[in-house]
Amino acid sequence: MTGVDALEAARAERWWHTRRRIGSIERAAAFIDDVGFALLFPKSGLAVPSLWDAVSDRTTASLPREWGPDIERVWGWKDELPDRGLAWYGHMLFGRPSFLSKEMLGLLYPRDGKPGDFRDAGLSPDAGRIAEVLLSSGPTASATLRLAVGLDGKAGGNRFSKAIVELGRRLVVTHAGTEEMDAGWPSAVFDLTARAFRIGRRPAGASTRAAERYLRTVLRAKPGELARAFGWPAASARDELDSLVRAGSAVRSSSSYLHADARGLY
Repeated sequence: MTGVDALEAARAERWWHTRRRIGSIERAAAFIDDVGFALLFPKSGLAVPSLWDAVSDRTTASLPREWGPDIERVWGWKDELPDRGLAWYGHMLFGRPSFLSKEMLGLLYPRDGKPGDFRDAGLSPDAGRIAEVLLSSGPTASATLRLAVGLDGKAGGNRFSKAIVELGRRLVVTHAGTEEMDAGWPSAVFDLTARAFRIGRRPAGASTRAAERYLRTVLRAKPGELARAFGWPAASARDELDSLVRAGSAVRSSSSYLHADARGLY
């Protein structure tokens, strides 16, 4: 088995591809706790776990044409997991729809954990207005939120989506269930992360611990991949990986870093 094949096999085992497929929200939560972070659906070129790949052996290419039990479960869990406090969900990992375990959320959350702390996050005007509405109104359905901040219509919808990605990337908001609407699909409900989850003081060495957790899950990574995953400066990502090497938690292999558990792959 070549090094690349060995890495793919090790990742398949680490990301639950070789286990019984996930069929309950409790196992979905256990999966996220185990890997620490996961995309909702896989994305070509991003070597990280996804909940979909642990639930189904179907490729995402068929999803626009087919709506079956697996997609119904996964689509519902993205709102129910954070609503039940089992995992954070939003546009964080690579700026894409993704989950964080509560442990990982505590390591990555960059502020003091109070609902109004987003005022120190340097948000854009649209994102800031959304956060202020959530602060004053509590958990709010997407459709209601768009109207409240004046971002209805097609152009407003594009701006709203961009702001939601920004708010997720900075861990300001999370999903908090759904609300039935008069017509169409239920509307996703948003809430401030610091209100939806109990976030204590960020522990010492949190960034290094987050980098170790990332590498332990993906097994092999370059600094740029870690930086893009968490929205860190590239230099900071490299520094954290180098600190893992000094601590014996990782080894350097050319331009990549391998977790200590993965040394036998290369």
